[in-house]
Amino acid sequence: MYSLLAAVTFVLYFLWMPGNTCANPKGDFQNWLQSLRAEAIQRGHRPDIVHQLLTNIKPNRRVIKRDQNQAEFKLSLSSYMSRVITPTNIRTGRQKATDHHDLLAAVSEKYGVQYRFILAIWGIETRYGAVEANVPIIPALATLAFDSRRSTFFKNQLFAVIKMVSQGYVDVASLFGSWAGAMGQPQFIPSSYLAFAQDFDGDGRRDIWNNTGDIFASIANYLRKNGWTADQTWGREVKVPRKLIVELGKPGVRAAPGCRARTSIRKHLSEWQTLGVRRINGSN
Repeated sequence: MYSLLAAVTFVLYFLWMPGNTCANPKGDFQNWLQSLRAEAIQRGHRPDIVHQLLTNIKPNRRVIKRDQNQAEFKLSLSSYMSRVITPTNIRTGRQKATDHHDLLAAVSEKYGVQYRFILAIWGIETRYGAVEANVPIIPALATLAFDSRRSTFFKNQLFAVIKMVSQGYVDVASLFGSWAGAMGQPQFIPSSYLAFAQDFDGDGRRDIWNNTGDIFASIANYLRKNGWTADQTWGREVKVPRKLIVELGKPGVRAAPGCRARTSIRKHLSEWQTLGVRRINGSN
């Protein structure tokens, strides 16, 4: 299915970056957590919510292990694709496209994002909602924030969760997600939820857990606000001459802040064609 293939190939050029151990110069976790509560309150978060969420937490060592062994950083593209683009996923994706045709068309028209990409991301992230992440988010994020490698990033995700609860976007009992804090059917991290989640049906909630319209609209809004252009597609699988691969050298431009995907230097399509780059079927 083209839509699934399009989304899966976002992992092209992912680089494995070995993780360190969980050694942390901050010292004891509970002392660090106490200082984190103080910082959250100093930033203006409600003290009652801060203490409700950031008390009686223990670090989760399994989260650190998962963080150091992500499939996207270890598997080849072909291995990754074989796990995701299965006959079952293709069949399910086609059925979902039929089942939600009108809703997908409405979301696509409003946000200017082709609905095949909305479907693809939905399928990649949670198998069209069939996979429910069940890791308690707060301990997971606190563990990653305590770890020295990406402390600031995950600490900000904790503050984003506090804001979500304070503003009534999610109740405490629903704070489950992936080991890295990704939530709902599109697997948004908390800061992405605050920035991109949508209330498509106007019921006053941005429900990326159960509301299909909100899920589709949130995915589309994420793409739109990151520069999606509806009259273009995101990319094509290509053949690159071996000589050109050598000349280009190791990719050195980070695709986006916080993303380990890397891209080569930018050139117009005509320039790549002149250099011998062709579509996988041999055409320009």
